[in-house]
Amino acid sequence: MQKTCPHELRKAFRALLASSACYHTASVFDPLSARIAADLGFEVGILGGSVAALQVLAAPDIALITLSEFAEQANRIGRVARLPVIADADHGYGNALNAMRTVMELERAGVAALTLEDTLLPAQFGRRSYDLISIEEGVGKLRAAQEARNDSALAIIARTHAGVQPLAEVIHRTRAYQDANADGICLVGVKDFNHLEDIVEGLHVPLMLVTYGNPELRDDKRLAELGVRIVVNGHAAYFAAIQATYDSLREQRGITAGNGLNASELAARYSSPDEYLGWAEKYMNVKE
Repeated sequence: MQKTCPHELRKAFRALLASSACYHTASVFDPLSARIAADLGFEVGILGGSVAALQVLAAPDIALITLSEFAEQANRIGRVARLPVIADADHGYGNALNAMRTVMELERAGVAALTLEDTLLPAQFGRRSYDLISIEEGVGKLRAAQEARNDSALAIIARTHAGVQPLAEVIHRTRAYQDANADGICLVGVKDFNHLEDIVEGLHVPLMLVTYGNPELRDDKRLAELGVRIVVNGHAAYFAAIQATYDSLREQRGITAGNGLNASELAARYSSPDEYLGWAEKYMNVKE
């Protein structure tokens, strides 16, 4: 099985963005899953940041994975990929200069596109990762990322969380990222079609939607009409692999009864989030 040239995969992804249809991503987390996805006819795959943290570190999704670790996993996938792969590059692993380095490393790894979000990461103690950087800083990161790109076919997609901002702020941010020549806008937390319609009015760049299976957004025809080209439903394949690993090893060990946990609960159990929360409480909860 021969891999496809990264530039050709990037052109294929650009063709998806330029189409009038909407495509669902396959969750690819290692070379074998990438080959399976391509063989099954998926048009595009995605390496999620949360999935990479579990796969590489067995750690929760709290911005612990480093750029080098993430890029190494992307490179393993890129080595055999025969479908375009989007890399969830989180916040670019730091400031605008870090974002430039992120683009350089992921482009070298062979990804077809990357999302760059405006979340304030790592999250401050006691807060969930919903705080956002300023629009000006987000635009600066986006422009820095574009400057670092060597292959103009590499798509750089600006990502923001529509579910934690007032509508006017979401509109302001997405317009600013569009004006900064983002190749697409990725939206997380869209509630329903009314919410989406309000956001996309006036946008002309291709859209990517992270729905996590939201039943209020299950109409590909309507999504496509609103400019959505890429839909991320989640990472069911990866979590199915976790469940299958647990069940297989349990049966091999002769343990007849499982622990009753579903795949997401198994991931939470074995990534030890309570341990990390304890360390955060001990070392980050600094009172003056």
